[in-house]
Amino acid sequence: MSTYDYIIVGSGINALVAAAMLGKKGRKVLVLERNERIGGCLRSEEITEPGFVHDVMATTMVLFLTSPAYGALGKDLEARGLEFAHADLPTGVLRPDGSHVIFSKDRERNIATFEASAAGDGKAFSAEMDRLGADAPFLFSLLGGALWSSTILKTVSRQAWGRGLRNLAGWFGNALAPARGYLQSAYGSDLTRALWAPWVLHCGLSPEDAYSAEMLKVIGFAIELAGCPVAEGGAGTLLTAFERLIVDQGGTIRTSADVEHIIPASGSASGQAVGGVRLTSGETLHAAGGVICSTTPNQLYGRLMDAWPQPLPAQIEKDVAQYRYGKGNMQIHYALSAPPRWKANSELGRVALLHLTPGLDGVSRACNECERGLLPADPTVCVGQPVSFDPSRAPEGKSILWLQLPEAPRVLKGDAAGEIETPADGRWTETVREQYADRIEALLASHIENFADIKLARRAYSPADLETMNMNLVGGDPYGGHCGLDQFFLWRPFKSSVNHRTHIKGLYHIGASSHPGPGLGGGSGFLLASSLK
Repeated sequence: MSTYDYIIVGSGINALVAAAMLGKKGRKVLVLERNERIGGCLRSEEITEPGFVHDVMATTMVLFLTSPAYGALGKDLEARGLEFAHADLPTGVLRPDGSHVIFSKDRERNIATFEASAAGDGKAFSAEMDRLGADAPFLFSLLGGALWSSTILKTVSRQAWGRGLRNLAGWFGNALAPARGYLQSAYGSDLTRALWAPWVLHCGLSPEDAYSAEMLKVIGFAIELAGCPVAEGGAGTLLTAFERLIVDQGGTIRTSADVEHIIPASGSASGQAVGGVRLTSGETLHAAGGVICSTTPNQLYGRLMDAWPQPLPAQIEKDVAQYRYGKGNMQIHYALSAPPRWKANSELGRVALLHLTPGLDGVSRACNECERGLLPADPTVCVGQPVSFDPSRAPEGKSILWLQLPEAPRVLKGDAAGEIETPADGRWTETVREQYADRIEALLASHIENFADIKLARRAYSPADLETMNMNLVGGDPYGGHCGLDQFFLWRPFKSSVNHRTHIKGLYHIGASSHPGPGLGGGSGFLLASSLK
């Protein structure tokens, strides 16, 4: 029988941040991962050809680099080998006709680019970024702070006093605006709208969702400031640095350690407090301070608590049953014999994350098709080009492409293009996956010179494949659940949720399914660990 201060179930970014933060406080921490490797959605492998290092799922580190977690742990991680690679051109958009916009980390260049698309767009963008910068302390305290806390109450009270109640209400009203209305009213150019529209997908949203406009502004602000960096050598280097840090602090990480049940504390047969966990091997591990679960609500309240001595409260049981998951995700990776040469503009090859889309309406249409269970006829394709600024990812002179399709149905009901036959049971198959990847490859090849000649290998992952790798990606949803307003902020994961505590003493819930939601910022792990003794 082993005893720790805290046991953490799962090893994604939030779990690792929590473990490292608690370790800094001198706590004895155990991280348990059911898979053979740690990392959750962080995973680097040579999945196409030897020497080609691909981030299988998540890759862009801007949220981590600009997070409070990195502020607290960054120097420790850098001392253990973590380095970031940066691109001067973080993002851009390319439309079917070849028209495009490239966004840089230079404000003056961006203003000139937007003004060239439509008079006034550059000034509008600059003014919007200046307004967001002025509001940043308040806004980021809401996006990343412990919402049920005296700190946030005091922050909101100060804002109400300074702005006036009516103006503060107006501020919240503007913050809840959907991206479509904002983009159509703020910018005159379809190209400028096309540049920003796909970014709502990286927040688990659609252009018509509430607060999606504010998230676009936050993203614009963040990537102009910090770009779209990646971990040099692959996301695995971040995991290695975390592992070294946690072990150096006296913590323990165990892989292939599947937790079967959360168990009550000794003398708490009524199930009032947590005592530890039992592994599928039968081994029992005890935690004096608590158990922290970086999982979905279904995993926590279903599988992990199905042997708890008391039934779930009726409200929690209802909340779990009603919890919704969002759009699925699909990944495609290429090994190339040479860097891609984009027909529209050679400078597109230096863009860290390029979106292929017809524009705002195209994103909306593909989202709608996906949400109705259809394979989008013209999906949004996110193309990462890490070798352009991190050459360690591929052999000299060669390259890779990282493709993400954020509009992939969790359950298939058909093909919007009427070309791919989908199974009656709605499940992804290898045949459907590869046929859909062929559609994406044809789109890619239409924009890249001699793509067939430089293509060495392709590896595709359907939403079902991603869930097989990580059981928290339900239906391939990488965001831990639908991110609409009714299931976010104060109400994530449930309307009854209070920060990261559960109804059981010593049992905590972190991860993408908890506030502040998905992304590589490690926010929930940081908030909880900061609050624990």
